[in-house]
Amino acid sequence: MKTAKNPVQAVALTTHILQALKEKDGAGITELEDTVDLSKGAIHNHLTTLEENGFVVKSDGIYELGLQFLIFGEYVRNHNDLYVNGKEPTDALADETGEYAHLSTEQHGQGIKLYKSKGDQAVGTRYQQTKLQKPEHLHHTATGKAILAFLPQEEADQIIDHYGLPTRTENTISTRAELNEELETIAQRGFACNDEEEVEGIRAVGAPVRDRNDRVIGAVSVSAPVRRMPDVQFYETLPEKVMKTANVIEANINMAKKSSELRDRM
Repeated sequence: MKTAKNPVQAVALTTHILQALKEKDGAGITELEDTVDLSKGAIHNHLTTLEENGFVVKSDGIYELGLQFLIFGEYVRNHNDLYVNGKEPTDALADETGEYAHLSTEQHGQGIKLYKSKGDQAVGTRYQQTKLQKPEHLHHTATGKAILAFLPQEEADQIIDHYGLPTRTENTISTRAELNEELETIAQRGFACNDEEEVEGIRAVGAPVRDRNDRVIGAVSVSAPVRRMPDVQFYETLPEKVMKTANVIEANINMAKKSSELRDRM
């Protein structure tokens, strides 16, 4: 979303190379040359520097992302208040419903899945694990719409202006008028519904998680096959469970903040 005033070209090229390695599941210099606007020599210099610092590894001429990113990722996640205080309630929601429960946040206008918990009846494990590796549009998921509905209007508009409303299924919201009406409804009732808008045959219910200043910092949701989420569950039973979980996470975050403040005063 934000544009650097004085971007460093070398950094931009490095991130481009890293993205290409991720999307290609590893690549050689010749293959990267077709993707990155650099000479083979320049690509080689970037890669060897990354390799020296542990961010890529090389095997049989193929470069792949290194486990250093795992260390960085774990550090970031374990210092995120929403994850730290929301993991156990998300697990409890998955256990209670038997379905997948999701904990998400927004960064740079995209949805980031912080954590997923699998209930004993949950389906689509491979798909759900893949989602942990990619940012997503906010307008076609229950967590995303729950976040959008409680962001300041100007910020939500900027996100949609930047990323648009690409369709995933026939049910995906694809116009601003329809989305605005949906977000108004979500803000009034306190939860969001994904009615086969991301994947055919899957419904989801999400609720926002807000801090003590009433600022939305993420959302929690449950997803399940349509036949296991009929209308009564979709619009009544599950929303109540999901909103209660969101409230527990909010309470955990607030108490953690208070505990920290008390320790600072001692």
